[in-house]
Amino acid sequence: MVTIFRNLVLSAASLFLLNACQAQVNADKAIHYCAVQADKTLKLIPADTLNIPRSISSNQRDWRFVGYHDWCSGFWSGILWYLYEGTGNSKYKAEADKFSLELAPLAVHQATDHDLGFQIFNSFGNGYRLTHDPAYKKIILATADTLATLFNPKVGTILSWPRAVPNMEWPQHNTIIDNMINLEMLFWAAKNGGSKKLYDIAVSHATVTMKNHFRPDFTSYHAVVYNKDTGKKIKGVTHQGYAAHSMWARGQSWAIYGFTMCYRETKNPEFLDFAQKVSDVYLKDLPDDGVPYWDFNDPAIPNAPRDASAAAVVASGLLELSTFVKDKDKAAYYRQQAEKMLRSLSSGSYQSREKNSAFLLHSTGHQPAGSEIDAAIIYADYYYIEALLRLKQLKNTRSNRP
Repeated sequence: MVTIFRNLVLSAASLFLLNACQAQVNADKAIHYCAVQADKTLKLIPADTLNIPRSISSNQRDWRFVGYHDWCSGFWSGILWYLYEGTGNSKYKAEADKFSLELAPLAVHQATDHDLGFQIFNSFGNGYRLTHDPAYKKIILATADTLATLFNPKVGTILSWPRAVPNMEWPQHNTIIDNMINLEMLFWAAKNGGSKKLYDIAVSHATVTMKNHFRPDFTSYHAVVYNKDTGKKIKGVTHQGYAAHSMWARGQSWAIYGFTMCYRETKNPEFLDFAQKVSDVYLKDLPDDGVPYWDFNDPAIPNAPRDASAAAVVASGLLELSTFVKDKDKAAYYRQQAEKMLRSLSSGSYQSREKNSAFLLHSTGHQPAGSEIDAAIIYADYYYIEALLRLKQLKNTRSNRP
């Protein structure tokens, strides 16, 4: 009987290991899939100024195209740079350069919102990382200075919307959690020829956000309104989540990704600790496939929309976070969770495949406004391929160890 039980355990263990191996994400295969899809999109680009893909509505095939002013304008060229990195095919470099250059005027225009990092660092930032073209560097540095004009030293954060927005009590100072991602451009600029004040601005923004933007359970507000003259917090609100008290999935994903990046750039252990806290509360109540509902507190769950874009952002962020965490078990946990998300996103349930030319389906843009619900959205594709490249790099690093 003992022998039989032992054999059953060994068989079960072997089957588990076999299934685990079969379930591993094939990053190269998924990157190739992204290239195939991008090739389809390149054939659909219109010959006018609104030529940057942004989203495809649910059950549709046609892209909504936007111009360079749109906050999503940098993701497409960023994807093309990532495809050049992932495939080595120079055609993606040429296309990435072309679409990046369309965004160059943003470097010298007056800042109209905080999204310059999304727009310029995803495009020219990736381009400079891969080519070291000095013209790209010049544009990044100029844009960082432009973004810095929105910094309010009395508050300690960058103003997100320098204009009237509903429920933001204009002309008071507002900051949204998305802004955490734009800090990377400031950190980079400070270390690559820009003013050292840019580094201080980024640190201040992250620190003040860490203090004021989160509830006691480490879930994030979408936006915080501050008194522009005293810096005092007035209130936390939401535009894109279910309610002011709820955890909007993509907002929490920006926090996970953003504070992980801030630790990378500063090595401040407070940012590393906080990145884990905001990750842990997100991971606690995820659906089994690792792809969240658009808001964790929507009472319509399980009939609420999913948000593949949040899963892609978190997968990329957790892969990086796993390399910083000293506790080996927790680092392994973050890595496993990220790979589970990528397995789901790389399945037929979430990949667009023949349905349209995007990479992923089932993202949610602005549910309360009825915008881009259950759609294919360009930033989901951007963070998906970024996560695949990060996973590939991690696996290559491990396999190359002596």
